[in-house]
Amino acid sequence: MRLSRRALLAATTAAATLPSVPPATSAGRPSRLRTGFDRLAADGYAVLDGQRAGIVTNPTGVTRDVRHIVDVMHADDRVHLTAVFGPEHGFRGTAQAGGSEGRYDDPATGLPVYDTYLKSGRPLADIFTASGVDTVVFDIQDVGARFYTYIWTLYDCMEAAHLAGKRFVVLDRPNPVTGRSAQGPVLHKDFATFVGRQPIAQAHGMTVAELARLFNGEFLTAPVPLETVRMSGWRRSDWYDASGLPWVPPSPNMPTPDTALVYSGTCLFEGTNLSEGRGTTRPFELLGADGLDGRWAAAVNDLGLSGARFREAYFTPTFSKFRGKTIGGVQVHVHDRDAYDPVRTGIALLVTAKQAWSGFAWRSDHWIDKLTGSARVRTMIDAGADTDEVVAGWREELAVFRRVRRKYLLYR
Repeated sequence: MRLSRRALLAATTAAATLPSVPPATSAGRPSRLRTGFDRLAADGYAVLDGQRAGIVTNPTGVTRDVRHIVDVMHADDRVHLTAVFGPEHGFRGTAQAGGSEGRYDDPATGLPVYDTYLKSGRPLADIFTASGVDTVVFDIQDVGARFYTYIWTLYDCMEAAHLAGKRFVVLDRPNPVTGRSAQGPVLHKDFATFVGRQPIAQAHGMTVAELARLFNGEFLTAPVPLETVRMSGWRRSDWYDASGLPWVPPSPNMPTPDTALVYSGTCLFEGTNLSEGRGTTRPFELLGADGLDGRWAAAVNDLGLSGARFREAYFTPTFSKFRGKTIGGVQVHVHDRDAYDPVRTGIALLVTAKQAWSGFAWRSDHWIDKLTGSARVRTMIDAGADTDEVVAGWREELAVFRRVRRKYLLYR
C-alpha cells in the first residue's frame, strides 16, 4: 500500500497527540506549558470548526517536537487550512531584515502563501478577501519589544480582518523575557511607524494574545471578532527556558533567548552610527565602532548597572555596518536576568558611548526617535542628560500605560 504525503503527515500528527512525559526545562523541573496551538489541536480545532482558515506565521510556529504547525494542520482532516500569510522575513524565514518572500505556493503543502509585509488597511484586507478564508489565525513567537515588527503585523492583520469581514484567532506563546512589567518610553503617536504603530511601552511585558486584546480594546478603529487561545502553565515570571519549548530564531538576527533579553535596549543602536552587532554571532550583545576601545566598557561598568557587566570586545561584522572591518566596543554579559533592566541599560550604553567616542552620531534620519517613540531620548542625551534623567523623562507616561495594560492581561 502506498501512503500519500498527506496521509503520512496525518499519521505522525495523530501519534504526536498521544500523552507523553513533559520534557524537563533547564531548571530540571517538568515543563507545564502548553501553547495556544497545543490547546487548539487538543480541542480538535473546535474554534475553527466549519471555517476556511488562513494562518499568519513564520518558522517559529512549531510544535514542541519542532514540526511546523502548517504541516501539522494541513495533514489533519479536523481543520480546513487553505492559506498562509507570511510576515517580514517570510513564512519559511528565508529573507533578511527588511525583506519578505513574496507570493508563492508552499512546496511542502501546496498551500498558497501571501505576503503581508508592509501591507495594511484595505490592500491587506483585499489579500484576505482574495484568499477566500473565513478566519485569520495568528501564531508567531514575539520577543517582548515594541519595535519588533511581528506585533504590528498582528495589529495590521486585525485591522484588515475587520475591513474584510473575517474572524481573528490568536494562538498564544510565551513572552520570552517574562511578562512581569512594562518598561521604557511609550510611543508618541506623531512618531508612529511599522516599528511602533500605537502608544505602548518599549518593553511591553505582554504576550501576543494580551496585545491583541489591548489592540482590540484601545486602538483599532472598530474591533474585530477576536478569539484568543490561551496557553496553560505559563506564569508572568517565567523565562523562556522554563517553557521547555525549542527556540526557533524569530528572525535572522535573533538567534537565542539571550538576544531577546538585551534586544529591547540595545536595538537602540540601530539609530546610531555604531554597529549593533549584525553580522556577528552575537547581534545586539556586541556593540561597537571603528575608533572605540576599552574606555567605553570601563565607563559603563563604573555605573554599576544591575544584572550586567560589560567586556571590552573587538569583532569584525560580516555584513551591515563596518562590514569586514575590525572594530572595538563592548559585549553585554547578563549575569542576573531578574535584576537586569534592558531599557535602562540601553540608555546607559548610549550615554557612555557618546562620552567615550568623539565619532558618535545619530543616524541622519533620526531613526532613534522612531525606536524610542519620540525625540526626547535623543535631545536629552545631546543636551548632556545622564541615564537617570533620561529614564525619569518617561515615568508618567509609563505609569499610564501600565494601568491600561493591566486590563488586558490573561495570566498571573
